[in-house]
Amino acid sequence: MTKVGVVGGLDELAAFYTEPPTGIRANMIFSADGAAAFGGRAGPLSCPTDQQLLGILRGFADVVLVGAGTARAENYGPVRLTEAQRAQRHSHGLATSPPIAVISRSGQLPGRLFGDPDRRPILVTCAQAPRGDPAGAQRCRVVVAGEDSVDLARAVELLRAQGMHRILCEGGPTLLDALVDADLLDEICVTLAPRLAGSQPVGQRLPSRLAAPTAMRLEHAMVHDDYVFLKYGR
Repeated sequence: MTKVGVVGGLDELAAFYTEPPTGIRANMIFSADGAAAFGGRAGPLSCPTDQQLLGILRGFADVVLVGAGTARAENYGPVRLTEAQRAQRHSHGLATSPPIAVISRSGQLPGRLFGDPDRRPILVTCAQAPRGDPAGAQRCRVVVAGEDSVDLARAVELLRAQGMHRILCEGGPTLLDALVDADLLDEICVTLAPRLAGSQPVGQRLPSRLAAPTAMRLEHAMVHDDYVFLKYGR
């Protein structure tokens, strides 16, 4: 049964996300008129509760998957969890924090990702990617999936082979499109922001190859401070 209601704060909201799928969970924010970013970043659409929820979702993941454009635009660094989250992960035999896996053909990653040598990012790339070390790529764990471009299905298979079954995708829209087209998405968490953003082109989005829209099931719709928090499952 779909749960619908108003929540008073983060703790109450977080209780609806405690059972991640063994598969790919995406987390995205959109303005009320459908923009996924403003000025190239999701941050201007967000709010403190949405940002804190992102941290909570990361605590349930084995790996955080993100496109290179989003990683650069948002200046990604290693995942930082609370002491309570780290203790919970330890009790379940998980790593202290999930690594960031970046889909990139160029290997051009933000420098902040290399800030902690004990938490190396994962570079998910293809066999024909440019050689060299344009942004410290040699300091990454490298996953090669595909020849001329990254084969997402193969990438997911390789991550799972390394024990990373619960994958949290944080976008951007181009990566989300590719996961949907490849029929790899199991769950999507959507924050609907009370903002109007106008036309905000992000990434290199191509027409979908789907023959028909993929059906999803609404699991909850919760409201807090005019933001709507939605979760859809397969």
